[in-house]
Amino acid sequence: MLRGAFVGFGNVAAKAHLPGWLSRNDVKIVAATDAVSARRETFLGACPDARWYHSVDDLLSGETLDFVDVCTPPGSHASLIKRALNARLHVLCEKPLVTRVADAQMIAAAAASAGRIVHTVHNWLKAPICLKISALIAEGEIGVVRSVYWQTLRTEPAVSSAPDRGNNWRVDPAQAGGGILFDHGWHALYCIVRWAGAPRGIAALLETRRFHEWPLEDTATLTLDTSFGVSHIYLTWTASERSNHIEIEGDRGHINVVNDAVVVSSNSSERRWACPPSLSEGSQHPDWFIGVAEDFRIAVMGGDKGNLGEAVLCARLIDLAQRSAAAGGAQLSFNH
Repeated sequence: MLRGAFVGFGNVAAKAHLPGWLSRNDVKIVAATDAVSARRETFLGACPDARWYHSVDDLLSGETLDFVDVCTPPGSHASLIKRALNARLHVLCEKPLVTRVADAQMIAAAAASAGRIVHTVHNWLKAPICLKISALIAEGEIGVVRSVYWQTLRTEPAVSSAPDRGNNWRVDPAQAGGGILFDHGWHALYCIVRWAGAPRGIAALLETRRFHEWPLEDTATLTLDTSFGVSHIYLTWTASERSNHIEIEGDRGHINVVNDAVVVSSNSSERRWACPPSLSEGSQHPDWFIGVAEDFRIAVMGGDKGNLGEAVLCARLIDLAQRSAAAGGAQLSFNH
């Protein structure tokens, strides 16, 4: 039985992580803390045998734990993860792992020194659509992946659960790290890395098309030089609809996502699998978290090293994309 505690108990913790943990009989959530004391009632209502702490220090000193589940705004992740590792705890952390590449490298070193797992919530890989894509690629259904086209359309940033309803951390660069590049680009990058391999280079344009009141980008366009071709990512908060689209070209076929269906075309034939829900349905995705929780448990029990390397790679790619955008969209090599 693994004993865990929440650090941060906003929407994603209450609506996605906690239901996933409560569905397991090998994990027990025993405590939580949050800077917003009003969240205490919600947590204890769901976990009446658990304890609420008024600070992270009180929680770390007051409980015997195996891990913490960090669900705070991204700008706080690095320091919280380091404190948990210093306490010899494993860490599950919401994406993005960190907002600065130097912090990702620091965490990797600290996790190795402590002999503990740091695992980022790469939950889109656990969506039925993405699970099917991963399986089809692994089975060689389209051969070698040449390119991926990823499009995420949203009409505005997701709203955080700020108590005053006016302080959305997603549009505060100090807390979010950036705009849509961190919010949705992180998802796109770890999926493309799984399917097409680590990019060798990247070019990016970051634009503010509509939300000029916020000092961050609402639209991002990325071109990735992957091992066997070129992949593209387009993300925006300024669309007139909420949708996602994925196309993957292989040397022997093509994968296309149409609403909640995955379609494979090859040799003049077409096959289709229904994989609901669509990627644009909902925000917290509690069903997707179940697979994340299982991967984390396996890693903690010594089954593998978790996904820290993948998260560090995402941090490096986002850093490179930001530098490319600052240079007018210049193509930068991964080792730049």
